Amino acid sequence: MYHRALSGFRDFYPPETALRNHIIDTWRTVAGRYGFEEYDGPPLESLDLYTEKSGQEIVEQLYAFEDKGGRAVALRPEMTPTLARMVAARAESLKKPIRWFSVPQLFRYERKQRGRLREHYQLNVDVIGERSYLADAEVIAVAVDILRALGLADSDFCVRISDRNVIRALLINAGVEEGQLECAYAAVDKIEREKAKNLTEMMVKAGIDERTATEVLRIAQLKGLADVAEAVEKAGQDSEVIGELDSCVDALFSMGMGGVVTVDCSVIRGLAYYTGVVFEIFDSQRSMRAICGGGRYDGLLESLGGVDLPGVGFGMGDVVLSELLKDRGLEVERVGLDVFTIAITPDDQAEILSISHTLRDLGLRVEYPLKQQALGKQLRLADARGARIAVIVGPDERSENKVLVKNLKSGSEQRVHKSQLTREFFAHDG
Repeated sequence: MYHRALSGFRDFYPPETALRNHIIDTWRTVAGRYGFEEYDGPPLESLDLYTEKSGQEIVEQLYAFEDKGGRAVALRPEMTPTLARMVAARAESLKKPIRWFSVPQLFRYERKQRGRLREHYQLNVDVIGERSYLADAEVIAVAVDILRALGLADSDFCVRISDRNVIRALLINAGVEEGQLECAYAAVDKIEREKAKNLTEMMVKAGIDERTATEVLRIAQLKGLADVAEAVEKAGQDSEVIGELDSCVDALFSMGMGGVVTVDCSVIRGLAYYTGVVFEIFDSQRSMRAICGGGRYDGLLESLGGVDLPGVGFGMGDVVLSELLKDRGLEVERVGLDVFTIAITPDDQAEILSISHTLRDLGLRVEYPLKQQALGKQLRLADARGARIAVIVGPDERSENKVLVKNLKSGSEQRVHKSQLTREFFAHDG
């Protein structure tokens, strides 16, 4: 019987594995360049770690079950609850600010679509214990530099940034009451996916009058720092309301990232725990889901881990990123063999085994046939493996303690003494 991978899960053949590893290696390299340290946690956690944060309704989105010990557990759908648990356990001894990143595989039972599967790898970058706008700018800069390091041009993506405090002030001034804010936030979040009429009806049902609902949608369409600042001033709000957002954008400009940043009040982030600056990064054509998203969550760690520490961070998944890199022709090149060793006769096999082992000790990628084959067939296998060089040993070479080195790209050949087979020799010959 032929079995396929479960719906929403992926098989990683060598090319897909190479692309995934390329993305993850880039995540680690750039995060390390910014001084972030890697952490990890278990892929299986107590179910209540997630229900305490999101309520029982989240269970429908989880791979949750009872283990053999009778405990309610779930495969991790996100990393933030684990982060909160770990920080809370050592909060007193950890030097602040905490600059951590992780690359977990996450699982959610959701409807699959382009850019969203039921499992994915995700980069999480967080700064814990710092309220300064520089922490917000720092995590956004990490995300931008990752995309640049993967070969994307600034014209390929856009950072859309806003501030929940600014939007809240504008909504309150427009007539939205405290108890209606969540509905207004939901309307702002959906403005690019739903018709204005439907959003207005949704808000009216929640008790927001039609005039105020129209104003909510107008606020959601504010773009550009100057227009947002003008709206804040017209609303009679203190300029400090926009201060964090203004300073964060200024910092990004100082880092040379201003060209990819757009202030956009439609960015609110759907999760209720965000408390300040929020951002999302999309491809320029908006052809798929967000590449990444995040923001400030100053009360979350206290609610999850009982430790009152401010935080800011983001998540960046590999699924959308892989699709984007493929669309832009930025897939990682195949890494072939350095050397393919070939024995002409069965009597030459021992010599080939010895040479192969020596070359592997030098750090070269080396393969040889696992059974005796004709020379032409061995050369075809070397080509299929992407080998640069073939090292061939026959009776004549063996008698003289030499080998025949064939460059499989240019076709050139040379007979050399075995002692010449150094790493430098192959670097030059390749």
